[in-house]
Amino acid sequence: MTDAEPRGALQRMDNVAIVVDDLAAAKAFFAELGMELEGEATLEGSAVDRLIGLSGARTDIAMMRVPDGPGRIELTRYHTPASPGGGQPVPVNALGAHRVMFAVRDVEDVIDRLKPHGAELLGEMVQYEDSYRLAYLRGPAGIIVALAEQLG
Repeated sequence: MTDAEPRGALQRMDNVAIVVDDLAAAKAFFAELGMELEGEATLEGSAVDRLIGLSGARTDIAMMRVPDGPGRIELTRYHTPASPGGGQPVPVNALGAHRVMFAVRDVEDVIDRLKPHGAELLGEMVQYEDSYRLAYLRGPAGIIVALAEQLG
C-alpha cells in the first residue's frame, strides 16, 4: 500500500470462480478457448470450511489464465459436500452472475473449435452496428460464455 492509495482501495479483479461437475471437460473447454492452465490444487480443511461457510468441504481447483493478461478463471469441482442443482441450465436472464465475456479475433473460428467441447450457441451470432460480432455459447456445466470480435 502506498501513501497515495487509500486504505481498503480496490486493486484489481483477481479471478472469477465457476463450479463445475467435470473439471477435465471444463479445463479442455477453456484451454481450447485459448486460456492456459496456471495451476491445480486440492483444497480442504478447517480454514477452507471457515472461509466458504461449508462443513467438510473438499474441492479440486484449476486456475486458468488469459495468456499475456491479468484475467483468470478458477474452475472448482466439489467432492464434498455435493453441489446442488445439476438440473436445467439457468436462462440468460437469471439473477446473479451468469456469463463471462472474452474478446476474440475470429468469433466463427472460436465457435467451431469449441463445439467439439460441448459448446452450443444460445441464439445466433449477431453483428452490432459496425463495431462487434457477438455470440453467446453454453459450455460445460451450463457455463455461458460470450464472445466479442471487434470490427474495423
